[in-house]
Amino acid sequence: MERLSWTGALGPWLVPALEAALIALALAALAHPLALLAGYRLGPGPEAARSGPGRAARLTGGLLRLSLWALAAVLAAFLIGGLLVPPEAKGILGRIATRLWPVWLSLGASFALVALFRRRLGLLGHLLGNPAGAVGLALVMFWVFAALFADQIAPFDPVTDVIAGMKNKPPGTPLPAPEGTYGYYLLGGDALARDVFSRAVAGARVVLAIAPAATLFAFMVGITLGLPAGYLGGRLDLLLSFLANLVLAFPVILLFFLLVTPEIVAMGVPTYMAGALFLFPLIFLTILWNSRFRTHPPLRAALIGATLVLGGWLYAGLAWNADPFGVVSMPAGVLIVFVSVVFVNAPSVFRIVRGLTLDIRTRDYVAAAQTRGEGPWYIMLWEILPNARGPLLVDFCLRIGYTTILLGTLGFFGLGLAPESPDWGTSINAGRGLLQFVPFPPLVPAIAIMSLVLGMNLLADGLREESLRE
Repeated sequence: MERLSWTGALGPWLVPALEAALIALALAALAHPLALLAGYRLGPGPEAARSGPGRAARLTGGLLRLSLWALAAVLAAFLIGGLLVPPEAKGILGRIATRLWPVWLSLGASFALVALFRRRLGLLGHLLGNPAGAVGLALVMFWVFAALFADQIAPFDPVTDVIAGMKNKPPGTPLPAPEGTYGYYLLGGDALARDVFSRAVAGARVVLAIAPAATLFAFMVGITLGLPAGYLGGRLDLLLSFLANLVLAFPVILLFFLLVTPEIVAMGVPTYMAGALFLFPLIFLTILWNSRFRTHPPLRAALIGATLVLGGWLYAGLAWNADPFGVVSMPAGVLIVFVSVVFVNAPSVFRIVRGLTLDIRTRDYVAAAQTRGEGPWYIMLWEILPNARGPLLVDFCLRIGYTTILLGTLGFFGLGLAPESPDWGTSINAGRGLLQFVPFPPLVPAIAIMSLVLGMNLLADGLREESLRE
């Protein structure tokens, strides 16, 4: 078999259209700022004010939007054409698009549901009318579905499938007959002759299993401590703020290097840190149910009991590896990474929650709740926290992106996760030695990190804009 081209039979038709769309986009992107500047009057005094967008600015703005739509149409043609053409006519991009069919189907269904229940979904429903938010949501959901369907998408096992003769091969290289069912390494082979495409897809599962969960735990810690610090103030605020500033002043990379050293691991420091940090979700939920349902003792007792039983089981397995049923556990390397991310992020979340609480506690509805005789925790959790959801949602999205970069940094330095792990940082580290000659093994996971973080940032921008409109 011959090596695959990138576009296959679609190339002669769509590549010129893609080049034309890119040239038009570049020209419009250069012309539009110049046309906008021409709408300003230069000089001293009030005449320096803008006279308003001229005809040239409106024209270039329209051309910019038109070129963007043209580029999107060409990319959609590549995708749809790659799915529809016969297998022998598919190039690398077409075969990748075909492998990703569960993602496209899930994306379409998700956006259809969001559009159908737009009014009931609040901020999420409004994102469809926000270009940045819609693109960010699409990028994030793409990787979420890729992680969920990784076993169906990846044609090879990312760790154990090593095919002789495929070491450092370029994209589209056919497998030596009769190896494999799929015939090609679509994005080439790495230094150990493993499929780069399969490792990139499997790496999404590793990253998205850690980053959102670690960020959520950090928010539990920050909210549980930040609310009383901002609402009650006094010595408690001084003590917690001092501890938060102390943690923030500690060098992050040095902390990670310390936690993976054999002596620190043998002392059980990561386990003790997990034992302390993983208690906060239990504390948060217990206080939440107690403050909300204190006038309904049977319901309160049932919710708190279920939280303590289920949460205690998860806590024993995740923090101490002591699940009596042997179902819940966390590998030592993953535990170190998880604890490190929570420990680093929690002080920043604490400071944000504290600042929001200091502002919201002076509002009229808080005074009204105090007049009704509500307790402090009810006011903090059911009056202050819901009214801080906009900034916290934005920060949550941004922090997941930051955590993704942090995980990539840890994997790049070989901290925590196993060397054979398909996570993106480890894959970049494994391929960086031959970057000049074989760029795709490190380049593909680097682009994956960039796209996921870009999606989280755009999603955060969209959420911020929509929350300000409400």
